[in-house]
Amino acid sequence: MKALIIGATGATGKDLVTQLLADDTYSEVHCFVRKPLALTHPKLHAHVVNFDTPEAWADLLHGDVAFSCLGTTLAVAGSKEAQWRVDYDYQYAFALQCKANGVPTFVLISAAGATAQSKLFYNRMKGQLEDAVKALDFPSLLIFQPSVLIRSNNDRGAENFSVKAIHFLNKIGLFKHYRPMPTNILAQRMRREVATATEGVHTFTLDEIFL
Repeated sequence: MKALIIGATGATGKDLVTQLLADDTYSEVHCFVRKPLALTHPKLHAHVVNFDTPEAWADLLHGDVAFSCLGTTLAVAGSKEAQWRVDYDYQYAFALQCKANGVPTFVLISAAGATAQSKLFYNRMKGQLEDAVKALDFPSLLIFQPSVLIRSNNDRGAENFSVKAIHFLNKIGLFKHYRPMPTNILAQRMRREVATATEGVHTFTLDEIFL
């Protein structure tokens, strides 16, 4: 199989790339990144692209499965507009071209609580993206809705605090639907579900990802 990935330099993306390279099911892993990858591997093909001009690299998006792992935080992006560009515009453009090129299976990392009707900007943005990608009508669409992600070697102080706080609340029986998700577990589950994917839209909530 040939895999296409955006967000390969993020925590989940890194774990996913590592797992795909070790998986004999995949003969090619194509990553679309802003800067060259330090990682090298016979199966790995890293394409340095400009996400603001997706039409310039659209012809490279041919494969068996596409993984959309791109995302940022409001703090890193600096504004809601900048976060929308990364979390919605870039990912939708990727999905749109994958569909146009006949990629049969699309995998989207969304978020717990994602809904286009949410009053929260982040959840509303994720929900609107889900709806837009669903409308593209991929033969098989897999949507994963994790909560706070546990990243290895994480240097984001606020995120680390959130993980510890939610862990504490989970221990006393609160916020079970928002328990932190290790990125390697999320990557494993995505890879596993692709291997047995059937037609239609399949959404995996937090509890279902942990299964």
